[in-house]
Amino acid sequence: MDFRSATLESSLSGCGLSEREATAQLPMNEESFAVFYNNTARPLWAYLSRTSGNPTLADDLVQESYLRFLCANAPWEEGETACRRYLFRIGTNLLRDHWRRPKNGSLEDVSERHLPVVDPHNMDYLDSNALLNAAMLHLRPAERQMLWLAHAEGMSHKEISAITGLGAARIRLALFRSRQKLARALRQEMMKSGVRQ
Repeated sequence: MDFRSATLESSLSGCGLSEREATAQLPMNEESFAVFYNNTARPLWAYLSRTSGNPTLADDLVQESYLRFLCANAPWEEGETACRRYLFRIGTNLLRDHWRRPKNGSLEDVSERHLPVVDPHNMDYLDSNALLNAAMLHLRPAERQMLWLAHAEGMSHKEISAITGLGAARIRLALFRSRQKLARALRQEMMKSGVRQ
């Protein structure tokens, strides 16, 4: 059994139905889910990881997003694009729910084995990635979210509006301001690290 099959089976069991009942209710078979999963899992994870700033949280949210997608009445008959937007909307709502929860715990509670290790062979990539990550942290989560959806996912203002629940005109203005803010933050980070422009 591969990962996609395990994901589908665990998602079906999470719906509170037996595997036979859940499979009969799904508008897709395992093969079509595998294709959909292959086309959407990585972009959804990247979006949630960049928006939240936490790859581990993104892992959890992706899994929960697929579970809720399979348990809900997804717009499968409208095509993969509609399902993709629906899945991103679920992920966005889960991320908002996470941010609303009270925070408890500290960095001292995290063991060293869970902290990232830097590979010295990828320093050039890490330097530019570190600059972008540091600059992205200057933005509010909503700004990171819109920039990611527009530029990394290539979504239109209307699609971003459907995912975030904001108006398309507001998205346009917010993207403009977020780009300017990101550019300023990148310049600041480059000056801090001594990188020439």
